[in-house]
Amino acid sequence: MKKLSQAIALAGVMTAGLAAVSTAQAEVEVSASATVASMYLWRGQDLGNGAAAVSGDLTVSASGAYAGVWTSSGDTSWGNEYDLYLGYGAEMGDFSYDVILWNYVYPKGDGAAGNPDDRGNTFDYADAIISLGYAGASFTYYKPIGAESDDNSSYFTLGYGLDAYSFTLGKADDGDDSDYTHLDVGYAYNDNLAFTLSKVIDQSADLDKGEAGVDEDLKVVVSYSLPISM
Repeated sequence: MKKLSQAIALAGVMTAGLAAVSTAQAEVEVSASATVASMYLWRGQDLGNGAAAVSGDLTVSASGAYAGVWTSSGDTSWGNEYDLYLGYGAEMGDFSYDVILWNYVYPKGDGAAGNPDDRGNTFDYADAIISLGYAGASFTYYKPIGAESDDNSSYFTLGYGLDAYSFTLGKADDGDDSDYTHLDVGYAYNDNLAFTLSKVIDQSADLDKGEAGVDEDLKVVVSYSLPISM
């Protein structure tokens, strides 16, 4: 699901003088983008069963703090989605960190019992995310904290970027012995066009014995993104 290093955020500044207001406005940045991808790849899985996905984001940021909204089509099971996020990040030389609250909302998603409202509540599904980076390497940990989230599940990634290439090893544990590990290799042809290869390389379920698990087929994703001038 989704690129967490994007930022957006918060900021209204009350001042008495016009010069102070102008300075505060200069510190606030607003950005947006739109992306078309050949599939909705999220944590090594295709959530759209092969269908293309269209997504977009709107970001506001100021002095390391950010907040925004990300929306996407293409989730076959849960329906169209929009996410809200709020966080703070900073860099100190080669070291960087980011702390994020990420909320997933599915206004028309069918719940487990077929109730179209089961997944529409704003704070039902959310993650607290901590990300650390150093000289091209990164570690990110996601902990579910929503009202309906599984407290026993978790997800983390180890990543490394080198020029136009990126490598991500992700480990997902849903709390019921259905954990799996996937490897993603990405290549950014330019600022807009990117390619990703994703493969589940290990999982606790034995598919040869008919146990329920995740799809292990190699996934190839082509995506094209465009910034939107604000």
